[in-house]
Formats: sequence, structure tokens, C-alpha cells
Amino acid sequence: MANFDAQIKESQEQVAQAQAKISTITSRIEAARTKMAAGESALDIENATLEDVKYHTDLMNANIAELIMGLDDVTAGFSEEFAEMRSKTRWESFVGVFSSARSDSLRQERMRTASVDDKLQDLIAKSDVIVRLLQGQLEMLNVQKARVEVNLGDTLSEREGAVSALEAVRAEVTAMDPRIIELENKISVEQDALVRTKLESDLAAMNAKYNALIQDEQVQLAKSQTLERYIEKGKTWVDSLTNQAATQLVLINKLQTDTKQRVVLYDALTSSLKTAQQQDVAHRINEIGVKTDQEAQVAMAAIGAATNDKMADMLESHEGNMIFARKILEDKAKADERFARRFAAIVEKHDKNAYGE
Repeated sequence: MANFDAQIKESQEQVAQAQAKISTITSRIEAARTKMAAGESALDIENATLEDVKYHTDLMNANIAELIMGLDDVTAGFSEEFAEMRSKTRWESFVGVFSSARSDSLRQERMRTASVDDKLQDLIAKSDVIVRLLQGQLEMLNVQKARVEVNLGDTLSEREGAVSALEAVRAEVTAMDPRIIELENKISVEQDALVRTKLESDLAAMNAKYNALIQDEQVQLAKSQTLERYIEKGKTWVDSLTNQAATQLVLINKLQTDTKQRVVLYDALTSSLKTAQQQDVAHRINEIGVKTDQEAQVAMAAIGAATNDKMADMLESHEGNMIFARKILEDKAKADERFARRFAAIVEKHDKNAYGE
């Protein structure tokens, strides 16, 4: 489990780095919005930066996914460990050749001091640590997404205004073209110097207005293009944050379902272990046979009655336990399917032990 501790620490560092990178991009988007409001057109968000964040978050998620696969492996090993605990060790079997009672005593002491409970609780605790790590990342992603969406909403409204202003300028420019042509035609045929001068003055004023409109059109067009780039970058970032959040949800769902299954597994195996120990005790009492006195017979009767009561309770609760356990297994199958689909490459590496290839 020491390797898990190292991987968890590495994952925590990767999450911290990813969050710093994500926050930086969101801040850049907000800074770009502020610059545009001040009349500047710089948009300091490069595709390379977005790709760097994507690469880093993919690396982080791959590390956590491998952690989850490792926890699955450890959990699967509990069944074998419990089975070994139910059986006698070679030493206990050897001692049994000389003293059955001593052999049983050694086995009982080993079972009593077994640390399976601690190990399973440690495994569940590690799952909870990873879940909290993922939930913190998910909350951070949602906060960042909300920030960018607010900015995008404002920018979409602003671009709508910019496009409307651009269209209005273009309409005015289009309307002026025939009037300028008409004035130019009048000037070309006008013989009266005074009238001609007046027409030329009108044409000069109209050309000045036309040039101002053209300049305004260029400004509005540049503004619209800047806002469009900002919107596209913002949309790309929102999509990225949404996809990252979806990945976090898959990992969280897988881990939470696995934790429930581990609790069910522990309860089932512990009950099995206790039952095996009770059977051994009952078997030893039975071997005493005729050597037992009346008190032992009374104790036997009490044990029998208690055993029957316990058996009845177990039978009555069995249906509910089976329904619950079956639901956990169904939920786990669904969570595993989503996990395997999302992290197919990692699952394949794990199953084939193809690390480093």
C-alpha cells in the first residue's frame, strides 16, 4: 500500500498543478474581456496553452484511473486472504499432529489478531481520499466554468450589438453610393459655375461623411472579429471544462460504487470467517462427548438455542441482504462499464500488464 500512498501524493500534486493552469486560463479570458472593454484588442489565449492543460489533466486522470485499478486488485485479493485465514497454516497443521487442541488454539489466535479489518478500512479510507480529491477538482471545474459562462454571456450580447452597429453602418454606406454618383453626374454636366461650386461642396461633405462611415465600418468589423475570437476561445474552454467535469463524475461514480461493494464484501467475508470459527468451537465441544458434565450439557443447550436464534435471524435478513448486495453489484457493473469505456487504454494496459510499452 506504500505505492498507493506515493501515487496518491503524486495525484494530489498533479491536481494542484492542473487547478493552477485551469485558473490561469480562466483569468486570461477575464483579463481579455477587461482589455476589450478598455478598447484593446489583445487576446492572450493560445491554442498551445489549452493543449497543455488538456495534456496535464489527461495525465492526472490517467494516474488516478491507475490508482482505482490498483484498489480493485487489492480488493480482489481479500477473498483469497480470507480463504487462507479459514484454513490452517502448515505450522498449525504440523502442531495438530501432536495436539489438535494446540493447533486450534494457534489458529484462533491468528484469526483473532488478523488485521484484515484494518487493511480493508485503510483501503476504504484511501478510496475516500481519492474521492475527495476528485470532488474538489469537480467543484473547481464547475466554478471556473460558471465564471467563463458569465463572461461569454456578456460578450455574446456585446457582439450582437457590434454586429447590429456594423450592419447599420453598411446600410448607410450603401445608401450613400447612389447619392454620390448622382452628385458626380450633376457636376459633370453643370454649366453654371456657382451651382457647380455648390454641388462640389456638397460632394466633398458627402465624401467626408462616406469616408468616416467606412472607417467606422472597419472599427466595428475589427471589434466584431475580436469578440468572435474571444467567444470561440471561451466556448472551447467551456467545452474543455465540461468534458473534464464529465471525466471526474465517471471516476467519482466508480470509486463510490467500489467503496460500497468493499463494505458488502467485508461484511460477507467477516460473517463467513466468524461462522467457520463458531463451527470449530462447536466441533471441539462435540468431541468432548461423554466426558462433559451437566454444566457442559446446559452450555451446549444454550449454544444450540443461541445458534438457532441466530440462524433464524440470518435467514430472515438474508433476503434484504441479497437484494442490497445484488443492487450494489449491478451499480458496480454499470460504473465499471462507464469507467472502462472512458479509460479503455488504461484498462488494457492494466489487464495485459503492459506498462512501459
